Amino acid sequence: MWVAKPIYESLPYFYLLVGAIALGASMYMNYSYWPTICFVLGVVCLVAGLVVLLKRRDARIEHRRTRPS
Repeated sequence: MWVAKPIYESLPYFYLLVGAIALGASMYMNYSYWPTICFVLGVVCLVAGLVVLLKRRDARIEHRRTRPS
């Protein structure tokens, strides 16, 4: 699946934002299982955003290192 570059570049930040919002919402939700759902979703989104950011950073460093000068 191909995505436009601005969307592709902003996805990790979107994941981090959704994770932070979900974690914040988990503190204020008090109906049934919603706090647990929001907490798990928040942690998963934060971890996914960090993994994508770090993988991209490592790939860019590796690409610069192996690129012929």
